[in-house]
Amino acid sequence: MGIQTSINPTTDFTAIKAKQNIAWGSGDYSKVGVTLQITGEELAETMDMPADATILDVAAGNGNATLAFARRFCNVTSTDYVEALLEASGKRAAAEGLFVTYKVADAENLPFADQSFDAVVSTFGVMFTPNQQQSAAELQRAVKSGGKIGLANWTPESFIGQLFKTIGKHVPPPAGVNSPAMWGNRDWIDETFGTSCDIASFRRKNFMFRYRSAEHFMEYFRTFYGPMQKAFEALDTAGQDALRSDIMALIAKFDISTNDSLCISSEYAEIVLERR
Repeated sequence: MGIQTSINPTTDFTAIKAKQNIAWGSGDYSKVGVTLQITGEELAETMDMPADATILDVAAGNGNATLAFARRFCNVTSTDYVEALLEASGKRAAAEGLFVTYKVADAENLPFADQSFDAVVSTFGVMFTPNQQQSAAELQRAVKSGGKIGLANWTPESFIGQLFKTIGKHVPPPAGVNSPAMWGNRDWIDETFGTSCDIASFRRKNFMFRYRSAEHFMEYFRTFYGPMQKAFEALDTAGQDALRSDIMALIAKFDISTNDSLCISSEYAEIVLERR
């Protein structure tokens, strides 16, 4: 059975993106994003791009995939619609002496000609665009025929996928916007990219969120992870308490730590597509 997604032609994606921009620009996502660096490194290894390949990182955030490919001597163009995140990535690149081209850009309207790059990548970035079909089309448009699209996306069943669902129970998402975790669903990937791409690999992996405790994770994400910060701000005191309780219960469900610290196992899909 095919995956059903709701697309409302009256949905104001521009207004939704403006609110998302504020959310991602609040807090300091770079402090959360940097902990995910290993996923960018693993994607770069899986894709096995040659030195000097042209790479476009879409919704690059603070640059985990950007830096991973730059370390392998690829020519990387790093884009995001939150300029502060690109600035954070730029500081990391400068500290390592890496050359990266940075450009503020909307993943749903990339400012590049058709078939401009040998590979287009995104790690936990493009999946958050409200108009999923449009952003998927842009990835396919920007990559050369014979090139690759590499993605790392949280799955619906993962801790982060369930965190989205939990937050949505308390602060409903905008009408007409599907869950970002659809990007981690194999059937959705097949249907969305199958007309122009072949799936070279679709691997389910696990990322380990390691924090001092459940309380530490909660306060860290509530302080630095913009979407969670904004969710709490949208609720009154009773609503905040209820959301916190539900998130703490979710953390307990996914905690696999064998010591006094917290270790949350969150599944994600590492995907490599080949453009025909």
